[in-house]
Amino acid sequence: MCKSRFFSIAALLIAVSFCAAAQPGTPSYTLDSVAVTGSKIPLSLGQSARIVTVMDSVRIAAMPAMSVNDLLKFAVAVDVRQRGVMGMQTDISMRGGTHDQIAILLNGINISDPQTGHNAADFPVDISQIERIEILEGPAARAYGTSSLLGAVNIVTKSFEESGVTARVEGGSYGLLNAGLSGHIVKNGFSNNLSASYLRSDGYNKTKAGTPNTDISAAKLFYQGAYSSDSFSLGWHAGASLRDFGSNTFYSPKFDDQFEHTFKSFTALQLETYTKLHIKSSVYWNHSQDRFELFRGQKDKYPYNYHRVNVAGVNLGGWFETSIGKTAFGAEVRNENIISTNLGEPLSSPIPVTGADAEYRVGLNRTDMNFYLEHNVILRRFTFSAGVVAAKNTGNNDRLRLYPGVDASVRISDSWKLYASYNSSLRMPTFTELYYSVGGHQADKNLKAERMQAVEFGVKYMKAGIRAIASVYYHKGTNLIDWIKDNSVPDAPWTSVNHAELNSLGEEITLHIEPGVIAGNEYFPIRDIDISYSHIDQSKAPLEGYESYYALEYLRNKAVIQADFILLKKLNLNISYRWHDRVGSYRLYEDGADTGKTVTFSPYSLLDAKISYPFGNFRAYLSAENLLNCRYFDHGNVPQPGIWIKGGLSFTFFK
Repeated sequence: MCKSRFFSIAALLIAVSFCAAAQPGTPSYTLDSVAVTGSKIPLSLGQSARIVTVMDSVRIAAMPAMSVNDLLKFAVAVDVRQRGVMGMQTDISMRGGTHDQIAILLNGINISDPQTGHNAADFPVDISQIERIEILEGPAARAYGTSSLLGAVNIVTKSFEESGVTARVEGGSYGLLNAGLSGHIVKNGFSNNLSASYLRSDGYNKTKAGTPNTDISAAKLFYQGAYSSDSFSLGWHAGASLRDFGSNTFYSPKFDDQFEHTFKSFTALQLETYTKLHIKSSVYWNHSQDRFELFRGQKDKYPYNYHRVNVAGVNLGGWFETSIGKTAFGAEVRNENIISTNLGEPLSSPIPVTGADAEYRVGLNRTDMNFYLEHNVILRRFTFSAGVVAAKNTGNNDRLRLYPGVDASVRISDSWKLYASYNSSLRMPTFTELYYSVGGHQADKNLKAERMQAVEFGVKYMKAGIRAIASVYYHKGTNLIDWIKDNSVPDAPWTSVNHAELNSLGEEITLHIEPGVIAGNEYFPIRDIDISYSHIDQSKAPLEGYESYYALEYLRNKAVIQADFILLKKLNLNISYRWHDRVGSYRLYEDGADTGKTVTFSPYSLLDAKISYPFGNFRAYLSAENLLNCRYFDHGNVPQPGIWIKGGLSFTFFK
C-alpha cells in the first residue's frame, strides 16, 4: 500500500515540476576536486583509489533531515537503525555490520565511544554548521584507525571566509521546537565560529499509563577556531552535547517508560605544516557521562546505571614527496577509561557520582597503539596506495599484529575508471559487550577482538551530467561479536558471543544525473537525480531457535531515490524515497508481555519531501517525513513515528 501510494505521488510531483515555469536554477556542481581522507594523504575524489561518498552542504541543505543520523539514512551503504528520532538513539552501521564496527570522526578526530556505539553519533554540532560528510566503506584502518572495522563517517564542519551571523527556528508535529544561533568572525588569518542550538519535542509515543516516553530535550554548543599562514595552519574545536530523552522500550520490551540522560564534550587541537616534510598531528580529549533509568524517575524501584568515560589521544604523523610518490608515516596512542556502576572490574575504592546518591564501583582502562606506514603513487591515469598498520591494545593478550591494505585505480579513458582494493582491520569489544551483565544480559569479559578482511572491485563512469559507480565486495569476518538469546529456554539471558566466522558478499550501484547539463539547458526544472541500490548476502543464516540482537540482522536490500527540482523562480523541492528489506526476527511483546510469537522484519518504504524558498538573507522551508504514514520497525517492538511535519525560517547576515 505504501509503495503504490509513493509511485502515484512521485509521478504527480514530477509532472508538476515539468509543467512549472522554468527559471534559472542552481548551477551544476562537482565534488571531484574535493580533498577527502580515504588514505593517510588527502587526495581528491578524482585521484582516490577508493570510493568515498560525499554529502556536501548544498545537498545537506536540500534534504528533509534535522540531524546527521537523518542525513546518513540516504547513503545506500549505511544502515541507520533508529530507536528515538532526530538522533536521540540511533545505531549506525555499514555493509551488514553492527553499530560498533564503524569509526565516527569529527574533523578527522576519532570520537567513537568505547562504552557503546548506541551513543556514538551524538554530535555537538548542528547540521547547519556542517560543510560535508565523508563516508568511507569497508575496513579503513590505514585512514582512520583500527576501530573502523567496516568503514568510517567523517563530519567536516564549515570554515567561513567572512564574518557573519545566522539564526534559525523551526517547529512541527509533536510539539517540536528547534532553534539555533551561530556567529563567525574572520580577521587577520584567524577564524572563529560559535554555534548553539536547542531541540525539544513531546515525542510521538506514550506509555500504557498515558505519559510521554519518546520526549526530547537537547542542547548543543560548538566552538571552532583556526589560524592559517603560508607555512602552517592551526585548528581547534570544543563542543558539548546535553540530551534528556524518553527511551520507550529501547532496551527492554517489558518496560515502556525508560529514560536516558547523556552529556558529551569534545576538544581537539590540530597542526598541519606545508613544508617539505608535511606534518599533520593532533591531540584530543573526549568525555562522556550518562545515566540510564529502567523505570523513569524511580531509582528505588530499580537502580540507575551511571557511566563516565574519558578518551585521550595523540596522533603524530606526516608525509613527504619524492620522485617515486608520497610516503606517509605516523603513530596514534589512544587511552580509553571508564568508571561505572556495572561495567568493568572492581575499583580499589568507590568514587562518588557527581550530583547523585550513587557510587562508581567498577571500571576499566586500556590503551590502543597504532603505527602506520603508507606509500602513494599518483599518475595521470593510475593511482596506487599500499600501507600497513601495526596495532596493539593493552586490553587483551594479543601480540603486535599487522593489518595491511592495498588500493589501486586506473583510468582507462576520460570517462571510465576501474578500481580494486584489499584492506584489513580489527576492533576491540566495547565496555558494554565485555561487562553488561544486568537486566537480562550476560556479557563475556573474555571476548576476542573482531577481525575483518575485505576485497572490492568496481567501475566508475563520469561524463558531463552523469556519474555512475558499480562495485562488488567480499568481507571475511572472524570473531565477530553479537548478542544472542536462546528462545527455547524461558527467561534466557542475552549473551555476548564471538561468532566464529561471518562472510558477506555485496553489490552496490549508484547513479547521479544532472538533466540540465545533459540537455545543455541551465534552466531545466530538475537539478539532479540520485538512484542507488545495495544488496548483501551473509554466509551465516540466523540460528534456529536463537534470536540475534545485531550481527545477524542486516539490510539485505536497500534502495534510495532522490530528486531535486527547481520550481517557479527559486523554489526548491527535494523528494526522497527509501526502501528497506531487513533480515532477522524478534520476539513479539504486547503491553510488556511476551506473546511467545516470533515476528520477522517486514520490508517498508518511506517517502520524505522538503520544499524551501530563499528570499534575500532569509530562507523558509517546510518538510515532511514518512509522507505515506507507514508503520515500520528498525528494532523489534519499537514502533517508529508516522508522518511528521516540520517548518522553519533561517536568516543570515554577513558583515
